[in-house]
Amino acid sequence: MSTQRSGTFVSNNYRMKKLLVINASARTDRSKSRLLTETFVDRWKNIHTNPIISFRELGTADIPHINEKWITASFKPGAARTSEDIEVLKTSDTYIAELRAADIIVLGSPMYNWSIPSTLKAYIDHVIRFNETWKPNLNNPANPYTGLLENKTLVLLLSRGSSGYEEGEANAHMNFQSTYLKTVFNIIGISNIHMIAINGVSEDKEKLERSINTSIRDVQQLIEKSLIEKELV
Repeated sequence: MSTQRSGTFVSNNYRMKKLLVINASARTDRSKSRLLTETFVDRWKNIHTNPIISFRELGTADIPHINEKWITASFKPGAARTSEDIEVLKTSDTYIAELRAADIIVLGSPMYNWSIPSTLKAYIDHVIRFNETWKPNLNNPANPYTGLLENKTLVLLLSRGSSGYEEGEANAHMNFQSTYLKTVFNIIGISNIHMIAINGVSEDKEKLERSINTSIRDVQQLIEKSLIEKELV
């Protein structure tokens, strides 16, 4: 059961969901995707007492790219890995452990050149890992991957310089941002995906303001109407 008092929900008899918030924007103060992740966190904190929230910074961090040593180590059985292999995979192991521990993953990302920031792509290369987050599904050529991260929710909080990138719109064929993110997270087992985007960051100021206000409202409503209800037992 949940009740609402002065804009704050009070939920009883539920297991506290663990939240992982990932930010990928190279911008800090002026980032619109960060505005949405901050909105999410603020509302989450307003609803919950002592929430369990972890943060992973990608946009301003130095994310190592995978290399030949990483590839060799990742495909070795665990028992066969050397101390060097273990060291090479340390960053990947950390990222994957964070994803495993989370119930809800909140990912904020801008669209850069119709796709995602390079730091986010480097992060994804670390977490799309054989026998850790996926394994082959050899009996089904139409769906050749089995995801190993189960019972998780992904919230994509995105920003784009222009508009018209949704399915059926004029720029949909150039959207390698949300379509890619949904694909890779589906592959590792996360199919419960919500998406909210601020469009037109570089366009008309009034139009942008409307998009921001709508997206902020949508984030708050997503939490209150979908994510909180799923916590109740």
